[in-house]
Amino acid sequence: MVTGDLFGAEVSGPDLAQLESLRQQLHHHAHQYYVLDQPEIPDAEYDRLFRELQAIEQAHPELITPDSPTQRVGGKPLAQFASVRHAVPMLSIRTETDTEASGAENFDARVRRELELDEADPPVEYVAEPKFDGLALNLRYEHGVFVQATTRGDGETGEDVTQNIRTIGQVPLRISGGVPDVLEVRGEVYMRRDDFETLNNRQREKGEKTFVNPRNAAAGAVRQLDPAIAAQRPLSFYAYGVGEVLPSKAGSVLPDTQYGLLKQLESWGFPLSALVTIAQGAPELIAYHIRIGQQRDTLPFDIDGVVYKVNALALQKRLGFVTREPRWAVAHKYPAQEQQTRMIGIDVQVGRTGKLTPVARLAPVFVGGVTVTNATLHNLFELRRKRVRVGDTVIVRRAGDVIPEVVGVVPTPHPHYVPNFHMPPTCPICGSAVVREKGEINHRCSGGLFCAAQRKQAILHYAQRRALDVEGLGEKLVDQLVDTQVIRTLPDLYRLGLSGLAALDRMAEKSAQNVLDAIEKSKHTTLPRFLFGLGIRHVGEATAKELARHFGKLDAIMEASPEALLQVNDVGPIVAQSIHIFFAQEHNREVVEQLRSCGVSWEEGDAAAAAPQLLAGQTFVITGSLPNLSRDEARDMIEAAGGKVAGSVSKKTSYVVAGAEAGSKLDKAQALGVTVIDEAHLLALLKGPE
Repeated sequence: MVTGDLFGAEVSGPDLAQLESLRQQLHHHAHQYYVLDQPEIPDAEYDRLFRELQAIEQAHPELITPDSPTQRVGGKPLAQFASVRHAVPMLSIRTETDTEASGAENFDARVRRELELDEADPPVEYVAEPKFDGLALNLRYEHGVFVQATTRGDGETGEDVTQNIRTIGQVPLRISGGVPDVLEVRGEVYMRRDDFETLNNRQREKGEKTFVNPRNAAAGAVRQLDPAIAAQRPLSFYAYGVGEVLPSKAGSVLPDTQYGLLKQLESWGFPLSALVTIAQGAPELIAYHIRIGQQRDTLPFDIDGVVYKVNALALQKRLGFVTREPRWAVAHKYPAQEQQTRMIGIDVQVGRTGKLTPVARLAPVFVGGVTVTNATLHNLFELRRKRVRVGDTVIVRRAGDVIPEVVGVVPTPHPHYVPNFHMPPTCPICGSAVVREKGEINHRCSGGLFCAAQRKQAILHYAQRRALDVEGLGEKLVDQLVDTQVIRTLPDLYRLGLSGLAALDRMAEKSAQNVLDAIEKSKHTTLPRFLFGLGIRHVGEATAKELARHFGKLDAIMEASPEALLQVNDVGPIVAQSIHIFFAQEHNREVVEQLRSCGVSWEEGDAAAAAPQLLAGQTFVITGSLPNLSRDEARDMIEAAGGKVAGSVSKKTSYVVAGAEAGSKLDKAQALGVTVIDEAHLLALLKGPE
C-alpha cells in the first residue's frame, strides 16, 4: 500500500481507489468528447475532475503514471528526436494516378489475376476508405498502455514523437478489453480544415509565419521539439491498420478481415472514419470513388484520394508484396488541390468590416475541382513575406469551401524590374483614407457608414439590440434592402415605406409594418447607444458610455481633438485616434447629420454626468439568472451609477451579483473571498443610503 501526505492526511487504499476512479472517468469522458463527439458532462465538470486528479498527483508525484490524463501535455523541449526502428516496416502503398473509373477497374483486374480468379468467380471484397492528406504514425501499446509514437520515416526507421502525440485528445493513453501484450496501431495524424484556418488566422494576427496547407501544419506540429507548442496546434487522428502484434498469454485473437480489424480498433477507443465501408468488386469501388469525390469539398478534412484494400487478411497474405508495396492495396487519387499558374496582377478588395485584402489576378488554372482566376494574398505583410510580385509563377491552393489562396512562389527570374506592391492610400470603393493602426497587420478603410462595401455590416451593427435596437431587421432582410439598392446609406433606413418593404421576398404587410414600427421606435434612443451604433472602430458599449458621460453632447465629441479624447476614462491613443479619424471624414459627419434630420434624437447635456455616481470605482460581475432584471438591464443600471461590469472574477472584483443557476464564477468568487450579493442587494446599492 502506498502511503503519504495527501492534503495533510495519509494516502490509504480508498485514496488510491479514488485516484484510479478519477483516471477512468477522465479517460471515458475524453473518449466521448474527442472521438465520439458526444460529451456526457459539461466542460466545467471535466475541468473539476481534472483539477482534482492534478492536485492528488502534485501532492504525490510517485503516483503519476504514463497513462494518466494529466500527462497529455508535459515534458521538456527536446534537443532532437530519437530514431526508432520499426518492428514491422511501415511500407507505402501504390498510387493509382488514373483518376477515372478505369483506375479502380485496373486494380481489381490485377487482384483477380494474382488470385487466379475467372469471370465465374464471385467479386473480391474490399475495404474502401478515404486517403487522408496527413502524416502516417505508429502508436505502440504495451499491456494496454501507450508507450511510444513514431513517424513513418523511410519505412524502416522513424522518429520518436511520443511527447507531441500525447497532446492529441483522440489518441487513447490506455486501452483495455482483450488487448494483446503488444499492439501497434497505425493511422494518420491530420489537421481539420477549420482548425487549420483558425491556426493560420492566429499566426497572421501575431505577424508570424503561416502554414501552406493542413498537412504541412500537422507535420510541423508532430515534429515540434517543444511539446507545449505542439499542444497549441490542433491535431486529429484516424486509425487504419496495425503493425506489430504480440498476443497476450490469455490468447487474444484479432479478427481475420481488414474491416473487422478496424472495428476492433474502434471498440478499443481509436477513432475510425465514418466513411470506411465494404465494397464488392470494381463497380462498388468506382461508386465509392465517385461518391467520396462529390463529398470532398464538404468534408472537414483534406483528402487526396481513396484507398482500396482486399478485406480478407488471408488473401492479403496470398497476394503479398512487390517492390515493397502490397499487391492487395492501392491509393486511387483525385485531381490535385494545389497547382501552379502565373500571377498577372494584384487587386484590392474591401470587406464588410473595412479590411483591405490584396487579391491575386491569375491566369486561369483548374484546381480543387474548379477554374480559379483569383486568390487571396491575405495582407501586405504576408504578401511581402512570400516575396510575391506580378509576373511570378505562384502555387495556388483550393480545398473545400476555403477561399483559393496563393501559398508560395516558384522561383523564376524576372526579365525586368518589378516594384513591390503597396497598399493604396485611399479606399478603392469610397475614397476614404486607408489606415493601419500601430501593431496591426491589416489595412482598413476609415469610411465606415459611408463605404458601400461596409454598408450591410454598418446597418446590422446599427440595428442590433445593444445599439438602436431595430427588432426584425435581420441579415436576410438587410441583404435584400442593400442588394436591391432600396438602402444606399444608413439614413435611407428611416425613409422606407410600407409598400416598398412589403414587396420584398417573404415580407408580408404585417411583418413590414412591424419593422417600420421598430424603426420609428429606434428614433428615441440615448447618446451612448447612438455612438455605439455608428460602428466606430474600437468604440464598444463601455467606451460609448464613457464618451457620453465625459462630453455630454455629440457635437463636443465630433469636434474633440485626440488630446481631448485622451482625457476620457479608458480611452487610449489608438481609440482616440480612431474616433478622431472617423469624425474627420466629411461623409461620416454628413451621415450623422442626416440621421439627426430623420428624427433620431436623445437627451443631451449633463444628464448622464449629473446622475448619482453611487457605484463609481466599483467592479461587478453578474452570473446566473436574476429574478426580475435581465443581465443587460442590471448592467445598464450599474454603469449608469458609475460602476463597471466585468466578464470574469478577480481579486479586483467588488461584488458578484448571483442569480439562479450561477456557475463557476460564483465558485471563484467564494474561493477569492469576493462579496456575493443578490438582485435585492444590488437594487439597495443603486438606491443609496436612506
